Amino acid sequence: MTTPVLEARSLTRTYGRGSTRFDALKGVSLAVHQGESLAIVGKSGSGKSTLMHLLALLDKPSSGEVLLDGTDAATLSARDVNRTRNSTFGFVFQQFFLTPKTSVLDNVVLPLKIAGVSGAERKRRGMAALDALGLADKAKNDANDLSGGQKQRVVIARALVGEPSVIFADEPTGNLDTNTGEVVEDLLFGLQRERGITLVVVTHDDELAARCDRSVNVRDGVIVSGTGGAAPAELSSMHGRHSA
Repeated sequence: MTTPVLEARSLTRTYGRGSTRFDALKGVSLAVHQGESLAIVGKSGSGKSTLMHLLALLDKPSSGEVLLDGTDAATLSARDVNRTRNSTFGFVFQQFFLTPKTSVLDNVVLPLKIAGVSGAERKRRGMAALDALGLADKAKNDANDLSGGQKQRVVIARALVGEPSVIFADEPTGNLDTNTGEVVEDLLFGLQRERGITLVVVTHDDELAARCDRSVNVRDGVIVSGTGGAAPAELSSMHGRHSA
């Protein structure tokens, strides 16, 4: 089998100490493969967002390893971690995190600006991303003047502009009504298939999870079940009853 794009090995994440200690993850192992869509499912406080933050290098585990294409992320320099987060990864969050009083295009090209891409190339790639999401005509608009669905499409354009190989989506439709949420889901999954992007979705929405190639269910900091053909590395961490 090919090397996973992302792999978690025996991850733990503990917050606080003593009487305030909280074990958010308790030895989770998980493999994510190139081009697949994976849902990490669980209730609020289950540990699902903590797992995503560790896989996305937004946080560090208390113990265990996160591997990128077989390389332990702990061996990467801070510069390499930042570069990976900015170019290899794209992010779509429930909160839009758009800069107010700034144009849609400037919001979209922010990752390229951080990466030092030239102004002309930023504009070319930013407009291409907006065009792919049907928002080219909104490029000069103030980002705050858009509807919720349009804002989330801007966020997806920003995630795509760096041509990432992995997109992390944390409750991507959580702030949207049902119809708008379905449109955003269609866009995400369509882009994932067309571009061969690996999509990791964190959600408590069973219908969204069912659209993914497979899902893992997190409860009280451990993976308790999975669907769609879990990798051997995952099965070693599944506690309790395994459900198909």
